[in-house]
Amino acid sequence: MDILKKIHREITPLSSEDCFLVFDRTKDFFDFPIHFHPEMELNFIVNGEGVQRIVGDSIEEITNVELVLVGPSLYHGWEQHKCTNKGIREVTIQFHEDLFDDAFLRRSIMKPLRDLFNRSVHGILFSEEAALQMQPRLFKISKLDGIDYFMELLSILFDLANSRNQRLLSTSTIHLENFENSEKIKVLYEYVQENYASKITLGEVSNLLNMSNVSFNRFIKKRTGKTFVEYLNDVRIGYASRWLIEKDLSISEIAFMCGFNSIANFNRVFKKSKGRTPTRYREDFSGIKRVL
Repeated sequence: MDILKKIHREITPLSSEDCFLVFDRTKDFFDFPIHFHPEMELNFIVNGEGVQRIVGDSIEEITNVELVLVGPSLYHGWEQHKCTNKGIREVTIQFHEDLFDDAFLRRSIMKPLRDLFNRSVHGILFSEEAALQMQPRLFKISKLDGIDYFMELLSILFDLANSRNQRLLSTSTIHLENFENSEKIKVLYEYVQENYASKITLGEVSNLLNMSNVSFNRFIKKRTGKTFVEYLNDVRIGYASRWLIEKDLSISEIAFMCGFNSIANFNRVFKKSKGRTPTRYREDFSGIKRVL
């Protein structure tokens, strides 16, 4: 598929200490590239008739209302396609795959949720009826706090698990390799998460993993599809995109906090990653965004 050439490995703003990330915004255009990430994602769209949805090997034009659950590392995206509507409302909820661990999901009462997550590796399209029933709850969830948010999301997922007329989207479990499944990559991931704000050299991380620079370059390219500098920049841009929305800081302050020592370089890398300048990105995400 030609679409495989466009796939983008997204580093989400969701940190290991967070439970959920919710975006609630109104937009006129879909332009984020086809992507994947280890987090699960529940995506609701209203007034999006004519938008094209890509989930694994499924490519379809959507109707006015849709609700989809995307499993971990399954590539997905929504493209403008034939949609001419303005004021498209989109609510996106991302959460860690291991938020509900195996011991919890093995309980008999949790079987519907366990089965739902197992099916999500294909991507699940819920019925229009189920989507409309969930609409008011999804519109309110970004206004909840703490345990109320957790309980409401759990309830929504449970109700969706028991809803009728669900449809699997991808005929096979097409997904890209989850780079977190390697012990060496886990060590690298933790090191970068702790030190991204400082200068990190190739030699430094190569020594950390007891590899030569050449071997490490081949290793990270195979596991992530990126060079180390590209991977490091993705992590930094992930934090920057979160802070641009959440923090009342200048763009230059955020750039330096994320480890960029040049505002020009930050602007260039950010635009390449997100398809827009940091200023435009902040404006586009002027809707509600919550991390809990």
